[in-house]
Amino acid sequence: MTSSAHLKELGEFLKARRSELSPRTVGLPDSGTRRRVSGLRREEVAQLASISTDYYTRLEQGRMQPSVHVLQTLVRVLHLEDDQRDYLLDLAGKSGARPRTMARQKVQPQLRRLLDLTATPAIVLGRRMDVLAWNALGAALVTDFAEVPEKERNYVRLMFTDPALRKLYPDWETVARTAVAQLRKEAGKYPQDPRLVSLVGELSVRDEDFRTWWASHEVSALSVGTKKLRHPLVGELTLDWDTLTASTDADQQLVVWTAEPGTPSYDGLRILASLAADPADVRRPG
Repeated sequence: MTSSAHLKELGEFLKARRSELSPRTVGLPDSGTRRRVSGLRREEVAQLASISTDYYTRLEQGRMQPSVHVLQTLVRVLHLEDDQRDYLLDLAGKSGARPRTMARQKVQPQLRRLLDLTATPAIVLGRRMDVLAWNALGAALVTDFAEVPEKERNYVRLMFTDPALRKLYPDWETVARTAVAQLRKEAGKYPQDPRLVSLVGELSVRDEDFRTWWASHEVSALSVGTKKLRHPLVGELTLDWDTLTASTDADQQLVVWTAEPGTPSYDGLRILASLAADPADVRRPG
């Protein structure tokens, strides 16, 4: 049975996605009259989904448990991407039962060994994007995670509370907003996780940007991408990042940063690696 918290979040998510679409986007005629609110009207979404306006209204109000067929139709109508589709199904309880209480996570031994053998910056992220483990080069690149109290060792939290990470990413806003969207996807799987609820509450109070971006209900999965960094020791870096999911625990992912051989960024990582070999030479970014 889907919880009321799930259904409420599902309704808010549908409302947020509806607000982003225009009649022209979904093939409806635009009357040209000024709309009181941005996006599609509820009745327009209901029309496109071939359901009653009352049914759709109850969905947005968190009062209705939707069927798989209705969800699949709304995915199409609202032009949801794959990550957003998966999030919607998670909220509706259609992607398998999720435990309501969770034991404390420890890094999988296989990931720990792989992390230690990886000759490139790497960290292991767990539920709610907690930082479970890292290698020396990962700490040298991002921050000295060992200096952060374990209960505060969360990637999203550090993104908003650590001034060093704000300086590390020239396009901090894009990186931070993506991190919020990734955390929002985690919340779809475990909306009643007390540690996640506490994290969101803390950051919402402390940071206006987090509060605004969280309210936008954007979702994104950890996958692949490219980031630009401005490291205090080795300068400008352009790094590709990728994620590997542990087969023994789908909630643990190894995140690695690499650079194309022959580029200044590749040389910069080699210099950073030599510095990381002697911890006394590496200073916390700041």
